[in-house]
Amino acid sequence: MTTTYVLRGARPLGGEAADVVLADGIVHEITAPGAAGVPDGAVVVDAIDHVLLPGLVDLHTHLREPGREDAETVASGTRAAAAGGFTAVHAMANTSPVADTAGVVEQVWRLGRQAGWVDVHPVGAVTVGLGGDRLAELGAMADSPARVRVFSDDGRCVHDPILMRRALEYVKAFDGVVAQHAQEPRLTEGAQMNEGVVSAEIGLAGWPAVAEEAIIARDVLLAEHVGSRLHVCHLSTAGSVEIVRWAKGRGIDVTAEVTPHHLVLTDELARSYDPAFKVNPPLRTAADVEAVRAGLADGTIDIVATDHAPHTREDKDCEWGAAAFGMTGLETALSVVQQTMVDSGRLTWADVARVLSTTPARIGRVDAEHGRPIAVGEPANLTLVDPAARRTVDGAAQATASANTPFAGYELPGRVVATFLRGRATVLDGAPVERTDLAIEGAAR
Repeated sequence: MTTTYVLRGARPLGGEAADVVLADGIVHEITAPGAAGVPDGAVVVDAIDHVLLPGLVDLHTHLREPGREDAETVASGTRAAAAGGFTAVHAMANTSPVADTAGVVEQVWRLGRQAGWVDVHPVGAVTVGLGGDRLAELGAMADSPARVRVFSDDGRCVHDPILMRRALEYVKAFDGVVAQHAQEPRLTEGAQMNEGVVSAEIGLAGWPAVAEEAIIARDVLLAEHVGSRLHVCHLSTAGSVEIVRWAKGRGIDVTAEVTPHHLVLTDELARSYDPAFKVNPPLRTAADVEAVRAGLADGTIDIVATDHAPHTREDKDCEWGAAAFGMTGLETALSVVQQTMVDSGRLTWADVARVLSTTPARIGRVDAEHGRPIAVGEPANLTLVDPAARRTVDGAAQATASANTPFAGYELPGRVVATFLRGRATVLDGAPVERTDLAIEGAAR
């Protein structure tokens, strides 16, 4: 028996206020404020001046399990996802063992079902062991219970053009997409941060923008040649934006993502030598930040994806050169997008739904359940946000098992008040709701 929720005075997509009733896993009723009845046993949620969005979908999450449960588990990572307003995440393949077989992706998928916080959709590796030498079992992963549709060697680039072409050709058979980590390895050997004025002044090995841009340019042409779908992970430079804009103008089937941290942070932060700001791709210049914001605003960049990369204290609390690349992001993503794009007037809340829910769900081919319109009869995968709230980020207080957020001590706008997965509250009044059942209600097959 599922709980009925009445969201009083919510503003779907930031529009006019309404009462929204969730029952039996779906949006049961949408009425004028105060018009919805309250069934026996229903929970009434004060949602006045709160924005109601379709549940957020992350196309780029690292959950670390199996293999690095000391940094994150599927349970802790998806709990963090729910706290951040997400109802579905795509778990990257760089686990140990690598998610390059049907067995491993099914394990990750089942761990997600058992945890119950969000739907977990495993990303399959493109090459065996992420080694870049031969294709992994793409078809077997696609046919597995996990129904993998996104494939990526993220963390490493599929640098061999022959292998990349074969992968693009292969995934066409089951409507898959290759998500490329665009980094020419020969141009980034030993690189520690963005190549530019700051790297020269502080003496850290530079990571040139062209290392990203050269791979994107090659791959959009390969995608055009074979007629396949390409997705560009964590685009970070002004040049990359221009290449994707050109490719889309040419009709190439390419999509691209930007991370929240690349929307706001710059390479100037490396002057502190604080490894919290060490990430792959590196933080770029203020001009690059402006370019990716403009690209997101005009639709050149399709989505925001977190690249949530949890690490243990030992892997981050050390000197810059020895520290791991990566930042957590699931619990701060929506606030960063609000600050940089909504509060600045560059995106509406309807646009936020597009870049953080509808489009990533479509790219990952999970749009039968996620990223759906807020309408009667649709799955109740929803997020309720108080845009007027402000909070100071405390890494140690987050739901993720790791504290390596670059936003520690930052004041950010917005607060996720509630998250609903098929009508079941996973977050309520800003706090995760622990499950009492053993089976996920209406879990996707």
